[in-house]
Amino acid sequence: MDSATVAANQDPQARKTRSAGAASGRSRRVARALGAVLLLCTVSWPTFADDTKGAKDAKPLTAILLVARPELRDSNFKDSVVLVMNNLGSAPIGFIVNRPTRVEVSHLFPESEHLARLADKLYFGGPVALESVSFLVRADTPPEHAIQVLDGVYLSSDRELLGKLLERDKPMEGLRILVGYSGWGPGQLEAEIARGDWTLAPADANAIFNGKSEHPWPDMQQEGVGPRT
Repeated sequence: MDSATVAANQDPQARKTRSAGAASGRSRRVARALGAVLLLCTVSWPTFADDTKGAKDAKPLTAILLVARPELRDSNFKDSVVLVMNNLGSAPIGFIVNRPTRVEVSHLFPESEHLARLADKLYFGGPVALESVSFLVRADTPPEHAIQVLDGVYLSSDRELLGKLLERDKPMEGLRILVGYSGWGPGQLEAEIARGDWTLAPADANAIFNGKSEHPWPDMQQEGVGPRT
């Protein structure tokens, strides 16, 4: 190894540049994969959706919102608001609720003339299982095949239920459709919170459905650290 290479390896800024470049490439690959999957409509429905069947008697989830702090460099989570639920699996699972993709909802049901005129976008729920589709819906009464997240808000991955909701006169009212989700390993989220990556906020329906979505995904202008998987 020559002296220039040694110096570069010892330079923190050089290591940071290489890391950011590699992460940027990963983020672009995730974006391309998402576009390809959705445009071909080869979507799947997450396995935890099976637990929502007959979920009227299910115990409500414990949910909280995580708001990304400016110091968080991960481009997939930059400026994100994440709805995190603690008992969908062995570790926390969440959905980013404020980052629309550039893919229209109509791509999920290309045969529907009713949806063809919609300009509403699918939302990026997180970098895990980008081929999967879930949705959050506001409802006064519990929908079938959905599990309560908080008062008046339900989570589902049931394709039939989503189809019925999209046939309404106002199909996207109180509805947020998400591709992918966010996941953490044991202890990972706790460590990120302790490090100051996130600000905690109460989960609130208005924050989920009425919050501004000013940060499309992927962020073409700032591709910093790559996706968490």
